[in-house]
Amino acid sequence: MSRHEGALPDDIDEPVFSEPWQAEAFAMTVALHDKGLFSWSEWADSLSAEVKKPGAASDGHDYYEHWLAALEKLLAAKGVAGKGDVDTLAAAWERAAHATPHGKPILLENDPGL
Repeated sequence: MSRHEGALPDDIDEPVFSEPWQAEAFAMTVALHDKGLFSWSEWADSLSAEVKKPGAASDGHDYYEHWLAALEKLLAAKGVAGKGDVDTLAAAWERAAHATPHGKPILLENDPGL
């Protein structure tokens, strides 16, 4: 067995996700697949289409932005939530975040627009 065979990568201590929303988008995708909303091949096709769009970063730093766009498009295609629905909910969460005191949990109920 060579020295590197079966060895863990050098960056094993690095986080898998750069930001919490990336982990949430990943988990949401897995949960929606598990519920049967889409197949893995549908997901792969959707994600691949987003990643291959012109303007994608060659170093992949925008990968989860493409991930999120692919998920939003699948939700719209399946009739679960259209872009307007997603944008409205995202704006409500943003308002709730700004209205929430530091150190307190962000709750959608904190949106002053509700």
